[in-house]
Amino acid sequence: MAEFSKSAVTKETGIRHFFAAAGYSWGGFQRLLQESAFRQELLFAAAGLILLAVVGATLAEIMIAVVLFLGVFAIEAMNTAVEEVIDRISPEISNVGKHAKDLGSFAVLCMLVASGLYLLYTIASHLLFL
Repeated sequence: MAEFSKSAVTKETGIRHFFAAAGYSWGGFQRLLQESAFRQELLFAAAGLILLAVVGATLAEIMIAVVLFLGVFAIEAMNTAVEEVIDRISPEISNVGKHAKDLGSFAVLCMLVASGLYLLYTIASHLLFL
């Protein structure tokens, strides 16, 4: 059997772990802000939430939209992570790398469509009194 060496990274525990994780999350957010797709998704979310408020959406409807947008952001973060790893381990063009990136992009698209459909339905239901 192969022996595995211990991680070079020391894991924090307790409250230190909480603050370390918060720092890693902040770093991830800062990295994601460098992606134009994420910045566009932030604008989409802000515009959607403003529209929901303007048409008089309920708090529950707005919270559902927030959860959907957080899903978009989370999947965009994972997609960016996949792209970073593929670019690092496989700088040459490969079908496997292309497929991984395409699948991540498709996951983001699915969440964007779900969010968009929810916004359209909710806004239309308030404007048309459905």
